[in-house]
Amino acid sequence: MSPLLTGRGRMPGSPTGGRPTGAATARRWARWAAQAAVPGRLRTTSGPSDHVVVVGAGLAGLSAAMHLAGAGRRVTLLERGATPGGRAARLELQGPTGTYRFDPGPTVLTMPDLIADCFDALGEEMTDWLTLDPVSPLYRAQYADGSSMDVHADPGAMAAEVERVIGPDEAQGYLRYVDYVSRLYRAEMRDFIDTNIDTPLDLVTPDLARLAALGGFGRLAPRVERYLKDTRTQRAFSFQALYAGLSPYDALALYAVIAYMDSVAGVFFPRGGVAAVPEAMAAALEAHGVDVRCSTEVASVEHSGGRASAVVTADGERIACDAVVLNPDLPVAFRELLGVEHRSTRRITYSPSCYLMLAGSTAHYPGSAHHTISFGHAWEEVFAELTGGRLMSDPSVLVSTPSLSDPTAAPEGRHTYYVLFPTPNLQSAPDLDWERVAPHYREHVLRTLESRGFPGFADGIEVEDVTTPLDWQRRGMEAGAPFAASHAFSQTGPFRPGNLWGENVVLTGSGTQPGVGVPMVLVSGRLAAERITGRVPGYRSRAYR
Repeated sequence: MSPLLTGRGRMPGSPTGGRPTGAATARRWARWAAQAAVPGRLRTTSGPSDHVVVVGAGLAGLSAAMHLAGAGRRVTLLERGATPGGRAARLELQGPTGTYRFDPGPTVLTMPDLIADCFDALGEEMTDWLTLDPVSPLYRAQYADGSSMDVHADPGAMAAEVERVIGPDEAQGYLRYVDYVSRLYRAEMRDFIDTNIDTPLDLVTPDLARLAALGGFGRLAPRVERYLKDTRTQRAFSFQALYAGLSPYDALALYAVIAYMDSVAGVFFPRGGVAAVPEAMAAALEAHGVDVRCSTEVASVEHSGGRASAVVTADGERIACDAVVLNPDLPVAFRELLGVEHRSTRRITYSPSCYLMLAGSTAHYPGSAHHTISFGHAWEEVFAELTGGRLMSDPSVLVSTPSLSDPTAAPEGRHTYYVLFPTPNLQSAPDLDWERVAPHYREHVLRTLESRGFPGFADGIEVEDVTTPLDWQRRGMEAGAPFAASHAFSQTGPFRPGNLWGENVVLTGSGTQPGVGVPMVLVSGRLAAERITGRVPGYRSRAYR
């Protein structure tokens, strides 16, 4: 999402702190690696691992369960919600003419091959359980000057769109940028994202040199500006850094890989909504004998001397096990389930939060796109406001209309809207009283929509659900940040909280490695499973075959 804290603090092992860039960052990382203990093979849990309890059926927990079950472990999956999915679970609201169906969590789905990997682990084909349709255009970018540009995954179609809106020189720059982010993806995916990292030395591979040569350790915004000269294309192909909780001016250039994941690899929408993904994953698990229990809240994990022996549910049931995988937000998992304060959680800086409005409406806007990003005049100023704990005065916002792709999400003649306004989280704005602010901010949201091409939006609302940063916190997200720890340099790669605790407890989800976003948490689930089973020799994800 949008930026919050920008990683300007002291780096581990750095005598001077500051913001290392470019080749200096690569050299510093290599120096830390040289000082680290020489790693052996992948660190795994110790002792037996026949029965594993996975706490939380979010996408990461489901991914972990599928890879564990596929490796022959007996798995019990416990989810406190009434349905699987965690933040990606389904929400239904009853309107005057019927039911509206919403996805209150992730709505931009990319890298479907990572979902297919989970089904592969069970010997299943994803297409037998789930149908994903490409979204076209991926986004519609609307700008404050009244212009707009549709973003396409096909480079030829996108180059033609850039030439139509801006000109041929910018179109050629876009094609060069696509080549750049594609090379960055190939250098980054295997050794920096799709692997368990125990020490910085684990990163010393030929791909580290490739990343440095590609400028991956410099800043994102200047790198984008080498290829794209118009502020409109710069915004369209750098806002993805906000998913990592950083401004493009503070994010490392290696986070341009996120632009590859959605703007080159494509955006998809599952039939039945995003919630259809966790529902299909849970159904496949049950078909393979996994005990999936919803409406089952875990109160604690029994452990002694760093070894877990059981989980205890809120109603007092004790479930003995050989290993545990925890999918709740990492600080919450340590504090509330393990009853410890782990050193990795003490200085975490969090990504921004958001104000999310889900609306079922009679309003219809002919020709609109599934995903619309509306940019204000301000850009750098927006980041300064959020980092300073202030609400955006000239916001950039996301408006999704899932019912355009899936008419069954709303009663006939109606539509569902997903409206997301980035906000500071509760860490950066502790004095922002959302109980008091929320009603006034709602009016700000509606006025902004009315002025950004959605006239009559307020009058058309039949049902509505609002989530503020305070609500996110109440749902178990530390600092009210649904996008977890930011990807500041000191919280990236080997410096992000690890996923192994004690002898047999493994963490998974966006708060641990590799990070935030649907693709990352799916990878995180498999990495958690590998801590228990060991890495499968020769494994190669569909995502980069």
